[in-house]
Amino acid sequence: MANLQIPDSLLVHNYVAGDENALTILINRHQSKIFGFIYSKISDRDISNDIFQDTFIKVIKTLKSNSYNEEGKFLPWVMRIAHNLIIDHFRKNKKMPMFRETEEFSIFSIMTDDSLSVEGKIIQEQVEMDLRKLIEELPADQKEVLIMRMYQDLSFKEISDLTGVSINTALGRMRYALMNMRKVIEKHQIILTN
Repeated sequence: MANLQIPDSLLVHNYVAGDENALTILINRHQSKIFGFIYSKISDRDISNDIFQDTFIKVIKTLKSNSYNEEGKFLPWVMRIAHNLIIDHFRKNKKMPMFRETEEFSIFSIMTDDSLSVEGKIIQEQVEMDLRKLIEELPADQKEVLIMRMYQDLSFKEISDLTGVSINTALGRMRYALMNMRKVIEKHQIILTN
């Protein structure tokens, strides 16, 4: 029970210093959230397990090479690694073909279709990719809160704890992130229809 009180940053430091048990504690502490995130995107338990293992192989390599930049944000960093591996998985399996938005065709126009065909699902994946590109344009603090809330399904209390800011600051960053995304959507005249 005492292990739960040790901050992630100290466990990372201990692991880098040679305490293998520190990594076990970190994995046990975060595995359900990380695996749940991966499984929510992949929907295949075996592939999700592979990506989960690959995620921690990358974590171990990065920590062992001393190239981890300790900012007290271990879980969001691991989630980003998992997210990138998920995207790599889809790319390798060619499940994310590229479509280009034109004046005649807006990929956002089919977002509310409940009975998505194969084409609809491909387009929906493209919409999600385009939304991720929009998110990448946000300032780092806003992007971090938005990703943690929308993709990692964290509460504002959890976001507050992980980022070291007040809940009000986290809420404010989310609000500004949404406002900035709206501005980008309007600027590029992206049409969202029901």
